[in-house]
Amino acid sequence: MSRFLFFLFLGVVPPAAGPQVIPLYPGQAPGSESWDWAEQSLIDPTTGILRLSNVTRPTLSVFLPETERATGAGMLVVPGGAFRILAFNHEGTEVAEWLNSIGVAAFVLKYRVMRSDDLAQLPRQVQQARMKEAMGLGVADTLTAMRILRSRASEWRLDPARIGIVGFSAGGYITANVALTDDESARPAFAAPIYAYFPEERPVPAAAPPLFLVHAADDRTVPAEHSLRLFQMWRRAGRPAELHVFQGGGHGFGMRSKGLPADGWTARLRDWLAAQGMLTVARR
Repeated sequence: MSRFLFFLFLGVVPPAAGPQVIPLYPGQAPGSESWDWAEQSLIDPTTGILRLSNVTRPTLSVFLPETERATGAGMLVVPGGAFRILAFNHEGTEVAEWLNSIGVAAFVLKYRVMRSDDLAQLPRQVQQARMKEAMGLGVADTLTAMRILRSRASEWRLDPARIGIVGFSAGGYITANVALTDDESARPAFAAPIYAYFPEERPVPAAAPPLFLVHAADDRTVPAEHSLRLFQMWRRAGRPAELHVFQGGGHGFGMRSKGLPADGWTARLRDWLAAQGMLTVARR
């Protein structure tokens, strides 16, 4: 277990060497002011995945690459977890570390998810209502995070025109929604929904950013048709999109190698980012 995860597990603030953590809002998050339950964290002993639940106070964790490697590009990282939990290391901090290795600044978003510690007592319709609310709040938190990155780009030596977003599963749903925004202050320069959940057709704005999509054909949790739908939406709108459907990989593979075809997705993303001009080292 890394030192960062060790301190998170204990519920204490990591030493100064850890990432800078920024609250998304100055006080309680708008729309959930009455949420007063305690956030919970648990590391799965089998997978080592850090699961954050009952999140009420969204934050950004800042991961910056070494100065000599920095490209000036940045990415907001949106973990998945079915809107119930956040797979915070598996689809968050591990992604950030990889992005730093290719010179991209990373900002891991801890966004609001539905309350889940009392679900067993609740009727199905109440659970569904909670999930729908969490989906909307997750998108709102991510739009806010994008605005923060744009407004504070100089602080992290970022090019405001080279800030994108990557999200996984439920985070992929959020990522696609942010890519569909008409709000220029929150629109990413590029977007990468990874094994994204996206169940409906939506109109694509004329200014929608380039899209990079990844899925596994054998995904039984979120079928590959979800990514195919997004790809077709972008293509019909005349916007650039690239889709990779790997024969094997299942769902939730994240950054971890399983000896399956989907293991190669990060190399494809690196190539795509380079083709978008995002990996050119910034002048100093």
